[in-house]
Amino acid sequence: MHKIDLPDFILERSKGLRGDREVVFDTLDPARTAHVVVDLQNGFMREGAAVEVTMAPKIVPAVNKITKALRDAGGLVVYLRYTYDADEPMDWSAWYGEMLSGPVSDELKDVFSPGHPDFELWPDLDVQPQDWIVNKTRFSAFVPGTCDLHEMLAEKGIDTLIITGTLTNCCCESTARDANQRNYRVVFVTDGNATHTDYEHNATLANMAAIFADLQSSDQVVDGIARASAKVAAE
Repeated sequence: MHKIDLPDFILERSKGLRGDREVVFDTLDPARTAHVVVDLQNGFMREGAAVEVTMAPKIVPAVNKITKALRDAGGLVVYLRYTYDADEPMDWSAWYGEMLSGPVSDELKDVFSPGHPDFELWPDLDVQPQDWIVNKTRFSAFVPGTCDLHEMLAEKGIDTLIITGTLTNCCCESTARDANQRNYRVVFVTDGNATHTDYEHNATLANMAAIFADLQSSDQVVDGIARASAKVAAE
């Protein structure tokens, strides 16, 4: 797992903005909560894969723990897949045509096209028939015209998102930032996200804590789900 090391001044500033609270969303209503698992696909997880993130397989137990707790409590589990779609109406030439070299662009287009083995979800994930599998063609799942996740969640009455997956500082961070801007309550899981280095992981956690999300460990998330379930049972 990544070694968490956040500057004290970031944590203190965050607490000050949030009324001296270390945790904001300490009780998670399962009926209004979705666990959004970002891009835990073979192309990021497999040894020797195109975008291998060596830390990513290590977060799977934490991801599955949250998934089981939320699903058992009646919540929603969503698996996102990073996707290349040559026929999508919104061109992304700035990324595939300019930011990336030709060989890298061609490889990513191939690997993350539906039908390629590395496009598929990592087999150790606890995926069940009632879970959603949603494709996205940008880093964020909330770019209009590239993914229908927001409309799907709105129809279900979801207002809280638990974010896990890879890469912490790319698709996970992008999705969390945009979710915050769309008025979702965002919980970013410290031990449920992974990227290439501790440095990059902690940089994103600092951004999340300072502005965009509530940082919680997987244990804290599971405890929050349990508190909400107990409250409902007692009513």
